[in-house]
Amino acid sequence: MKRRNWILGLALAGTILALTGCSKKNNAEPTPIPTVEPTETPTPEPTEEAPEEESPDVVSPVSSGEVIPEGMVKSYLTGEYVAEEIGRQRPIAIMLNNIYGALPQCGIDRAGVIYEAPAEGGISRLMGIFEDYQGEERIGSVRSCRDYFIFYAMGFDAVYAHYGQAVYAEKYLNLDEVNNLSGLDQYGDGITYYRSEDRQAPHNVFTDYDMLHAGIDAYGYSMDYSPDYEGYYQFAGVDERVDLAEGQTANTVKIPYVSQHPYFTYNPEEEVYYRFQYDEPHVDGNTGEQLTCKNIILQYSQWQAYDENGYLNIDTSSGGAGKYITNGKAIDITWTKDGEWGVTHYYDASGQEITLNPGRTWVDIVLNDYAGDVVIE
Repeated sequence: MKRRNWILGLALAGTILALTGCSKKNNAEPTPIPTVEPTETPTPEPTEEAPEEESPDVVSPVSSGEVIPEGMVKSYLTGEYVAEEIGRQRPIAIMLNNIYGALPQCGIDRAGVIYEAPAEGGISRLMGIFEDYQGEERIGSVRSCRDYFIFYAMGFDAVYAHYGQAVYAEKYLNLDEVNNLSGLDQYGDGITYYRSEDRQAPHNVFTDYDMLHAGIDAYGYSMDYSPDYEGYYQFAGVDERVDLAEGQTANTVKIPYVSQHPYFTYNPEEEVYYRFQYDEPHVDGNTGEQLTCKNIILQYSQWQAYDENGYLNIDTSSGGAGKYITNGKAIDITWTKDGEWGVTHYYDASGQEITLNPGRTWVDIVLNDYAGDVVIE
């Protein structure tokens, strides 16, 4: 049974508006991509016992002398100190449009983790995972679900917000494991989402903090983490630093998505990566500021095409190779997942689970056929 607080304080309100933006028949047919047989990527087994001497690329997740300030906790998303009411409230994973006509995204700089994965037609789609978005008045534009994003979101025990879905995702959205806020359901338009007048459909669906929580209340979803949830990433202490001393230079990172041409450049003074796409800075529409991140994870994944329209069946659970990038350096990693719904773990060459620097993490899913096209220099 889905987790619910069983206090349904909201009555049904309004009728669902005409769904002009997200139904497949109202969208241009996606440009097919070639069907490519999946390439098997062997997944090295993580070492069961940690080496006697700590790897020079890893520091302890929490310093023995770290004292968390009273009333604060370490965020499961960023490893930073946040108020307990923020850091121990379930996050919301929101699907965000990423085609040029939908830019700039609004509110994306409030996300602690951002996932980017390819979709049909060579485009990429984003999913921001938010815990600290109180008072945010414009988040979006919100777009439709692809099935693989559901499995990424569930690893964070997140409520999943989307407006519409590909047919291959429908069978998962009503499962007990998934608490989702769909724009096509009875609590969609007018309760959880609204359409703005400054953009054209289907790129004009937005939400805000109050509307998201109105939807959560209407469905009766709990905002408490599952009792057995222990977090996702391993983070260094807030006053510690992960330096990948043996890693390759990573001042520029280019991701092989054919439409957006995204890349990151390292700023050594600020010790963060700045994000670019479409040959221009990637900015937040609410602030006008360019997006940055502290950590980049490249997750190489097996895949196949679902059909002749190019809808992708990305393998989220079998494991594979990848890269971890921070502070101007990159190392090879492997990844595994705790079943379809669980946490993804990342391991260095010695088999030890990697430790991330506190801050925002950007995860790029790279189809393994294109892993050789990643540029790190």
